[in-house]
Amino acid sequence: MSEKATEIANLLSPTVESLGLELLGVEYLPAPGGATLRLYIDVPLVEQPERMVNVDDCERVSREVSAQLDVEDPISGNYTLEVSSPGVDRPLFTLDQFARHTGESAKIVLKLAQEGRRRFQGQIVRIEPEADAVVFAVDGKDVQIGFDNIDKARIVPDWVALGLAPQKPNKPGPKKPGHDKKKPSNESAAGKPRAE
Repeated sequence: MSEKATEIANLLSPTVESLGLELLGVEYLPAPGGATLRLYIDVPLVEQPERMVNVDDCERVSREVSAQLDVEDPISGNYTLEVSSPGVDRPLFTLDQFARHTGESAKIVLKLAQEGRRRFQGQIVRIEPEADAVVFAVDGKDVQIGFDNIDKARIVPDWVALGLAPQKPNKPGPKKPGHDKKKPSNESAAGKPRAE
């Protein structure tokens, strides 16, 4: 998260928790016409998977947070407030969230290139707390990435495990012996005189 997003998350987290929810993270996207402030909320871990965030939860958080933002005024200028569940491709904002999803695949965008790249996709292997880093299995090798260098990260859904994988089209089977003969063309029929 950016410095501004972290500041806003620290301000709003107690309000979201008072509603029985968890603030996973904040995206603050400044733009000339007005910024976008996007909050990702979820139910506490102890209530998962029996309960999921619903539209009513998002509306309640939006009302409470909007009132708080009007009073505290941490954003100068116009902005749009969005409150969302994390979805199946949930964003990851903290080392604890990476730890919760160890073994899952994630897409990562870095602030500064590492090994000549800024984008990685790999399995979350482990957290290195003393190094403040996350280790990913990428292209068959472990890559350690400093947490402070991660700009964005999202879980890559396992569509097969979710039962939502698209059906693969049936491929034609192997040809049976003797079925590779050419069919007669119309040329041989064209050379014969027609019966009248």
